[in-house]
Amino acid sequence: MSCALALHSCSDSFGLALLDAGVVRSAEHPLGRELSRGLLHAVEALLPAERWTQLQWLAVATGPGGFTGTRLSVVLARTLAQQLAIPLWGWGSFELIARRRAKDLSVQGPLWIGQTLPRRGVVAGQYALVNGDVEELKVPRLHRQGWEALDGTCWEAEMRPELDAQLLLQLGMDAAAAASSGPWQLVLPQYPTSPVAAP
Repeated sequence: MSCALALHSCSDSFGLALLDAGVVRSAEHPLGRELSRGLLHAVEALLPAERWTQLQWLAVATGPGGFTGTRLSVVLARTLAQQLAIPLWGWGSFELIARRRAKDLSVQGPLWIGQTLPRRGVVAGQYALVNGDVEELKVPRLHRQGWEALDGTCWEAEMRPELDAQLLLQLGMDAAAAASSGPWQLVLPQYPTSPVAAP
């Protein structure tokens, strides 16, 4: 029996969704700083480890989000995809919000979605509905001047890990149906506040 798994750990809660023989099940665990200890237990509660070899593909939220939390689920997804030789696709957590609120996006036009970081500024990316699909116009990055530096409508990011994991699962189903290759090497966590500049 084949299955697929989606993981979202970009907030204080860990969301996951499972497609198992055509049935979708999902869960959310408010693990907070205990994510490193509870991640595998949460996954195994939905899909026991002895069934991981049945996975056909994976989807994961790549951030922005907490540094450790985002990294843990991305590393788990990359490891499973590599070891099982299955596709892995990643989508940004802000893009998932934009997709979840696509109707609002169609009314308001291009807008910024971001997270306020006390005393640091705001991490924000810009999104729009283009030809009926959500498009990331500007990748999330740190804006030290805060929301005032951004032109246009702004939304504070409201992550809903379980719902966003369900959306990841749907996006993964679409990618699988389109026979997208999904190389695990391309799925990397987003760290817009990293002190190290990207090459």
